[in-house]
Amino acid sequence: MHCILSFLLSAVLLLTSLLPTSVTEPQEAPSGEVSVSAPSVVLMEASTGQIVYEKDPDTLRHPASITKIMTMILIFDALEEGKISLEDTVTVSEYAASMGGSQVFLEPGETQTVDTMLKCISVASANDACVAMAEHICGSEQEFVARMNQRAKDLGMANTTFVNCCGLDIEGHMTTARDVALMSRELIVKYPQIHNYCTIWMENITHVTRRGSSEFGLTNTNKLIRQYPYATGLKTGSTDDAKYCVSATAKKDGLELIAVVMAAPDHKIRFLDATTLLNYGFSKCQVYTDKNQQKLPELSIQGGVAEQVPLAYESDFSYLDVTGADLSQVTKELKLPKQADAPIKKGQKAGKLVYKLNNQEIGSVNILFQESVKKALFKDYFLKALDAFFV
Repeated sequence: MHCILSFLLSAVLLLTSLLPTSVTEPQEAPSGEVSVSAPSVVLMEASTGQIVYEKDPDTLRHPASITKIMTMILIFDALEEGKISLEDTVTVSEYAASMGGSQVFLEPGETQTVDTMLKCISVASANDACVAMAEHICGSEQEFVARMNQRAKDLGMANTTFVNCCGLDIEGHMTTARDVALMSRELIVKYPQIHNYCTIWMENITHVTRRGSSEFGLTNTNKLIRQYPYATGLKTGSTDDAKYCVSATAKKDGLELIAVVMAAPDHKIRFLDATTLLNYGFSKCQVYTDKNQQKLPELSIQGGVAEQVPLAYESDFSYLDVTGADLSQVTKELKLPKQADAPIKKGQKAGKLVYKLNNQEIGSVNILFQESVKKALFKDYFLKALDAFFV
């Protein structure tokens, strides 16, 4: 029976993927208001996190499987921290195997690698794989969900409460389009390797159980991966309460966008609205970036054990323009004092690099002290005098 179900599910998904689609090569969006049908949408530019377009972005809504964006963030957090590896073996519990909704039909006692589980989650939106990973990382789904909520709080997702790790409808499990954009940005900016998973169109995994070995076909739930030429991800979701949702990411000419659509009435409108938003963004947005490679001078220190201290940029600089301005006219002005008084603490702000366009400031980057400098005491001056005497 398991093999028959797997075969039928794979066949249905394959036939669905081959149906003709009305989504075509992106065209330049008309000026003026964006026309979308879904009640809540957000379009965000990824490098700056700036909102390009929004419609009712803060109304609480059921997120369905776009919940799994946060689940995948925590999986990649654990990978980065060395708590798990892609080759680790994950054992499926009775509870994980019992998950309804979208699944890959994992069985109790079955094992899969973390790498395979990520494919199941990102490609096939597998609830059973989500719970298995939550238990593998935290011991229980409850503890994993607590970490999801803490991570959401740290990202400024002020209107989000997670109750489970997969997005099945349950009272209190709510978020907003704005918050989904925030966690989507965190995933693709901090862990761009997610695109290696969520751009897979079709792939087989192997179930090995007490009944033997069988193949199961994964087909991507995000049809934009095949229908939209610049699509790079990210996650779909649909339940009775949530209706149809998607967080769609796309990249063109170095510009990366995130289009969040929530509560669309059907799957076609979900993807059409996402396409409309992405087309609009690519027609309106351009990003100025500066990697701050110009070497900084050392700053003189008054009254310290050292006479000078090296400086460093706090970060790179990005600026999003939607007006069509000539970004080649951006200028930079370094603002530093002639000297600083000790004591100086490493990481303390020394000054800033100011960016201007048409004589208007468009942003800045802090300049930080790269080393700490203690205030010089009498003995320090005495030793310095001795050194000068004997040179």
